[in-house]
Amino acid sequence: MAIRDTLDVVGGKWKLVLITVLRSGKKGFNELSREAGISPRILSKELHEMEMNGLVSRQVCNTKPITVQYELTSYSESLGEVLIAMEKWGHKHRKKIVRGM
Repeated sequence: MAIRDTLDVVGGKWKLVLITVLRSGKKGFNELSREAGISPRILSKELHEMEMNGLVSRQVCNTKPITVQYELTSYSESLGEVLIAMEKWGHKHRKKIVRGM
């Protein structure tokens, strides 16, 4: 059940990509969309789910027009070891595939 719970929170095509992009600091909605290569509609849905799970915080800025900034929460740092392990595995897998071809 623990792996299923983890996948429910960070699974899918975009959540880990968004976490990786946000690791460099706060980003506006359009900036996130551009950097992650994700459509605004899907980005909105993903950010909402990530906010509900305590991974992302949303700050509405008092600007004209109103802008919104997103950043990772301190809770999201608990995924650090998972991300590092996935990155290491991804590098090994890529080398294996490239060598095998």
